[in-house]
Amino acid sequence: MNPEDVKVLLENALANCEFQVESEGSHFNIVAIGEIFEGKRPVQRQQTIYAALNEKISSGVIHAVNMKIFTPSEWQARA
Repeated sequence: MNPEDVKVLLENALANCEFQVESEGSHFNIVAIGEIFEGKRPVQRQQTIYAALNEKISSGVIHAVNMKIFTPSEWQARA
């Protein structure tokens, strides 16, 4: 599975979010930006991403995921 495949999975599951995905083999680094994360604790944000990828994680296609998750205002404020 390549980064573009993971990005498509995420985009299909979480509309109106922006994703940046990089990989090293079956280890994926994901940056997610979306209003859907507003008011959610970090664990809740991660659960949202894991839910979209659960089938691929369970099957072993995705071995590890590192996430950085932002609301649009958090993304803007980080610079």
